[in-house]
Amino acid sequence: MNNSTTGVLLINLGTPDSPQVPKVRSYLSQFLNDPRVIDIPFLLRLILVNLIIVPFRSNNSSKIYKKIWTPKGSPLLLNSIKMAEALQKELGDKYEVELAMRYKNPSLELVLKKMKLKNYKKIVILPLFPHYASSSTGSALERAMKIISKWWVIPELKIVSSYHDHKGFIKAIVEKANEHKISDYHHIIFSYHGLPDRHVDKVYQDSPCSDKNCEALFNEENKYCYKAQCYDTTRLVAQELGIKEADYTVSFQSRLDKKWLSPFSDKVIEQLAKEGKKKLLVFSPAFTADCLETLFEIGEEYDEIFKEHGGEKVQLVESLNDNSTWISALKDLVVSSN
Repeated sequence: MNNSTTGVLLINLGTPDSPQVPKVRSYLSQFLNDPRVIDIPFLLRLILVNLIIVPFRSNNSSKIYKKIWTPKGSPLLLNSIKMAEALQKELGDKYEVELAMRYKNPSLELVLKKMKLKNYKKIVILPLFPHYASSSTGSALERAMKIISKWWVIPELKIVSSYHDHKGFIKAIVEKANEHKISDYHHIIFSYHGLPDRHVDKVYQDSPCSDKNCEALFNEENKYCYKAQCYDTTRLVAQELGIKEADYTVSFQSRLDKKWLSPFSDKVIEQLAKEGKKKLLVFSPAFTADCLETLFEIGEEYDEIFKEHGGEKVQLVESLNDNSTWISALKDLVVSSN
């Protein structure tokens, strides 16, 4: 291999190796013991995660994973592999694309061990999370850098930490939206993965996120705030689709308690049904590959909640996966790093 080749490392969150309880338990244990995910004192996290959360959640999570698992395996892994393969074709032979997961397999440790042997002149590290959060992007980058820091020879590194407003990313979401007749829906929801309020508060030095008007403004002060980035993505997509502000809601899913970003997606879904809305179209722009949170939480669970309270249909807008415009956006993010 010519040492002028650039290595490209795509990182997604991760998935159990199978939907069986022991594999799900192992995945949850690795994921939830990450101090960037549950940012509480070590001993308290050790007790909470290993004696309470993991033992009680593993069985239920296993049942959910079984509902979305395909004959070929995990949807998240399969969609991420397709994404990496499509990007490799787009980039050509001057680049070599590798995919790793922050948790479980293919592991960052093994993928970076392979990349180390290639003697790349440069490595571009690109987490597949458009919106920066310490618990996703931050954790993936920290782990990758910790591994690379032990190499004797460290090549030039380029890190892409967020791209929530990249024109190609926005265009790809618009393309996925246009697979549906938007005028058929009574309301639009942009549902993002939730975070504890304290995670966004830590972005700021002087006051909490709630003081920054992140719902309406995106500026230098809040440019690394997950909440601000989510609202900014929403405005950009809504503008391209011609959706009025009154016709959509930004919400946050997958919460663990009440001290998480709000409004909560499940409660928004319930309220809209009670108001008489019959058909909802739901985007989930924080996920670039379809996974448990999109296929089950939105596609099945929220649909059930909506119908229980008088609604008719919650329609998920499919994630970007290997959409060609999205792959071109990834290519631009990689190439522009040169």
